[in-house]
Amino acid sequence: MAIAFYDLGSPTGLKKLDDYLLARSYITGYQASKDDVTVYAALPKAPSSEYVNVSRWYNHIDALLRISGVSAEGSGVTVEGSAPITEEAIATPPAADSKASAAEVDDDDDVDLFGEETEEEKKAAEERAAAVKASAKKKESGKSSVLMDVKPWDDETDMKKLEEAVRSIQMEGLLWGASKLVPVGYGIKKLQIMLTIVDDLVSVDNLIEEYLTVEPVNEHVQSCDIVAFNKI
Repeated sequence: MAIAFYDLGSPTGLKKLDDYLLARSYITGYQASKDDVTVYAALPKAPSSEYVNVSRWYNHIDALLRISGVSAEGSGVTVEGSAPITEEAIATPPAADSKASAAEVDDDDDVDLFGEETEEEKKAAEERAAAVKASAKKKESGKSSVLMDVKPWDDETDMKKLEEAVRSIQMEGLLWGASKLVPVGYGIKKLQIMLTIVDDLVSVDNLIEEYLTVEPVNEHVQSCDIVAFNKI
């Protein structure tokens, strides 16, 4: 049965996730999987250090997505906007006082049975609505995490200038991430770099063909290859 989490934009939801990760490195199993990416994407922002276990897990998954991506399937997980009301959460109404005076009964007639929302209740409702909206917007955006190899012409290519040329490409829906140089032999190194794209705005194939392998970037770049591509 799939694991379920609720209202991760609220302190209550984060506390439950923090308790869940107390003795776990990942949401399910013993390696990062799409279950981790699902929960990661449902968080409206990076958790504060108050949630020690969630912060540890979040930073680890964030680093994996930037460097190598996540491909394992996982066991299945669902994230809902708010937790369902359980029997334990339903308050038991107080028993009627048989000794109540007639005057007290009369006073009850003036009580608003439905009542008005307190400021705390209004604020909590607004936070839940904002968290659900942010989560839905995140899912609608259709983001992907991409790991790319960028190869120079030869061992004399200035790799610092190569990376500067690559990162100089800026467009809506494209975010460059972490990078490192990887030896490939004969003194030549390639640039391995992470990028996050909004699928509706950026095509990786077009990015390579129209920006990374044409002037002036191709003065440093010989070719580009997609190493990993994961939906977020």
